[in-house]
Amino acid sequence: MMLSRVARTRITGNSPCLASAFVRRPAISRTHPRWATGPPTPNQPNPDPVDDAAPDLTGDNNGRAKWKGTAFKMFESAMTTFASIAVLGLVGYSYNRYYKALVLEKMENAFRPGDPVLELAAQGKQIAGRPSQPGDVPGVGGDEHERWIPRAEQLKIDAIIRGDDRGHYHLLIGEKGTGKSSMLIEAMYKVDGEGVAMFEAHADLEIFRVRLGKALDFEFHEDNIGSLFSIRGPRDASALLDIERALNKLEKVALNRRKRVGRPLILIINSVHLLRDDEDGRDLLELIQQRAEQWAASNLATVVFNSDDYWVYERLKQYATRMEVTPIGDLPKDRAIQALRNYRMKYFQEEPEVSLLEKVYDQIGGRLTFLNRVAKSEDMMHTCRKICEMEKTWFLNQCWILGMEMDDDVMDQQKYASAAMVLAKALVDKESEMDTIYDEQRGHILPEIPVHEARQIMTRADFIKDYDRINVFTIDSHAMVRADSVPMQNAFREICSKPGFEKHLDGTLERIGDIESLGRTRELTIKDLWNGGKYKITARNAKGNVDKDLSFEVVPGEKDDSDDN
Repeated sequence: MMLSRVARTRITGNSPCLASAFVRRPAISRTHPRWATGPPTPNQPNPDPVDDAAPDLTGDNNGRAKWKGTAFKMFESAMTTFASIAVLGLVGYSYNRYYKALVLEKMENAFRPGDPVLELAAQGKQIAGRPSQPGDVPGVGGDEHERWIPRAEQLKIDAIIRGDDRGHYHLLIGEKGTGKSSMLIEAMYKVDGEGVAMFEAHADLEIFRVRLGKALDFEFHEDNIGSLFSIRGPRDASALLDIERALNKLEKVALNRRKRVGRPLILIINSVHLLRDDEDGRDLLELIQQRAEQWAASNLATVVFNSDDYWVYERLKQYATRMEVTPIGDLPKDRAIQALRNYRMKYFQEEPEVSLLEKVYDQIGGRLTFLNRVAKSEDMMHTCRKICEMEKTWFLNQCWILGMEMDDDVMDQQKYASAAMVLAKALVDKESEMDTIYDEQRGHILPEIPVHEARQIMTRADFIKDYDRINVFTIDSHAMVRADSVPMQNAFREICSKPGFEKHLDGTLERIGDIESLGRTRELTIKDLWNGGKYKITARNAKGNVDKDLSFEVVPGEKDDSDDN
């Protein structure tokens, strides 16, 4: 209490202004004028008791109006959003249905008359407008000399392409240049490509996918704009999955076509041997073969495989139940000579003598690609010799042996080459044991060996497919091994008949054996024994006394009398 007085006295004495702050002032009324009592304030209207007693409804009306406006805006926004979503969903659904129908329509259009393969073949080969009839012979029955060469297998291929041969899928197998693709294109000409699609295989699965899509007019959903409507398209995947999707669409098209037309679709895969014989290639073949089996059983579609190599047949054979194999070989002698005569008439307007045509056939056989090349040349015999020399050079470049002087670094390649030379020599020896190697009607009869015997002769089981791939030897559908062509057999005969060939081959095989023997053994050399050196070995007993001495040295060997001579 004393402290407060002192403080108050100090403040009052020293600060008069501050002291005045403690002077009590009258309180100001904070009461609202509406509830104020007492006499009215001058210049103010008197309050109305009725107004003071009535409730204030303005705030409630404003609140209700605001609530109604907010609710209407919420409803309007919800309906706008719902309408937008509904329109987006309807448009997206409609586009999805339209796109699926468009995909099927485009794929059906790919099987309508006319095909790009036929146009390319017509421009590249200058095929006449009228297709040849089954059994026609070029140059017979008209003034025009057709370049098409009839084959005995053409009738069957025509039935396949027309859709008459059902319930199977087919494998055409034969050497390169025997006319497999030409017969397929000729059969397509006869039906104008209606119901047929053809494309070339490739080792790369991505390129295979693109070529399949081009043949079927299928874009693999790459032109789909469903993402604009928030519709997720097919997820990105491997080429194998895209091929499966294309085959699914093709199956739907085949179902619709069977209801309308009653014939199966034809899908031709040319050059199947170009696929790699690895995991990806085998998976692709298995995928297509599964569909081919299903479609053949239901008569939806017929798949035609065209291959030059045996490994495709060996792979398809494992799971085949409805597959038919059609081997395509060289022309027989009579048809080859007649076709060659008509070729010469077409290109040079001349009719060569029969003796000259027989000499040509003796050199190159009935291989269509060789006959066509010879017929276009002015000097046919010179071209025949050139073809034989080319085949011989190819064989020597791939499989020539190096003899006893070869280095050990090339042993793996020489194993490959020496096995081919051993097999070629076996075929030449087989030819000498045959009763006849030439028939006046059939022509050349090439020697052949079963695959298992060929592997036994080479002492290797893994090389024979590689020889088939490089067109040195060929394996037919009956698992028989022979030379790839008549010029190649002539090359075998010429090489094996050279003086010293057997000795050269034996030397190569001996050198390979020596290198392999060196790789399996270890040699120990004691350099101290060189130049008359020796080792002295002393044996002592338990007491440390010398028991015996041994001397280890090199004794010169006796010379053979034949070495002196």
